[in-house]
Amino acid sequence: QVQLVESGGGLVQAGGSLRLSCAASGRTFSTYSMGWFRQAPGKEREFVVGITWRGYTYYLDSGKGRFTISRDNAKNTVYLQMNMLKPEDTAVYYCAARERDTAVYDYWGQGTQVTVSS
Repeated sequence: QVQLVESGGGLVQAGGSLRLSCAASGRTFSTYSMGWFRQAPGKEREFVVGITWRGYTYYLDSGKGRFTISRDNAKNTVYLQMNMLKPEDTAVYYCAARERDTAVYDYWGQGTQVTVSS
């Protein structure tokens, strides 16, 4: 089992940058594939970007070229670097984990608010 804690959210102007962090507990972090999701007010939670336990990355179209996911297995942490932020990126961002190549994300963080002002 793994526990996830996000940090790094906040208020930023359009065009600005933020880096989110997700710290994971446990000694088997390297065997988990990680993902970032977001949920805007009145909308369903959506997938943003993922990184597999092998290090492969995959992005939703809206984040390509602007968002970068990375992981540091030595620190049990996954990061989301967000550049050129837009007001439509405003949402609660959640970190999630799934074991190796399973399809379902079983573990979720509590979320961190990102607000982009125009």
